[in-house]
Amino acid sequence: MAQGLHPNLLLNTHCHLDHVFGNKWVAEHYGLELQMGEYELKTFQFAPESGMRWSMPFENYAGIIKFLKEGDLIQLGGDSLEVIFTPGHSPGHVVFYSRKDGFVIGGDVLFKLGVGRTDLPGGDTGLLMRSIIEKLFTMPDETLVFPGHGEPTTIGYEKNYNPFLAG
Repeated sequence: MAQGLHPNLLLNTHCHLDHVFGNKWVAEHYGLELQMGEYELKTFQFAPESGMRWSMPFENYAGIIKFLKEGDLIQLGGDSLEVIFTPGHSPGHVVFYSRKDGFVIGGDVLFKLGVGRTDLPGGDTGLLMRSIIEKLFTMPDETLVFPGHGEPTTIGYEKNYNPFLAG
């Protein structure tokens, strides 16, 4: 790559169509195995059918899958990401939290001034809200949130201003 960086992990926060399109390509080009939440297999298996429904056919990743559980640590050199189970947007959604560096890779749970949709198969609004309040909102306010879509935010900003959660 132009910057001298090479992927060494293939992680999915969840397996909705827009998050799995590139899995097969990344796995083949970099020799990586997919890692995802332990309850996300049905969503992963449904993705190609979802693609057909949206007239976006694709071939799904077909290699080895490592299932991640809450509390697992993913090592990145001397750093680690903690796997936190955050269902609601999808049944097996996980986020990856760097306690040391104060950020979370949040997938589609929490957005700047928004939350993940729950109208897709396996979505559950009550469960999503509990995941945000019990898992994400217990992180320090200055924790950066890198969502699956849109610009970064912080836990504190969302506690104070997110219209779905503030108050």
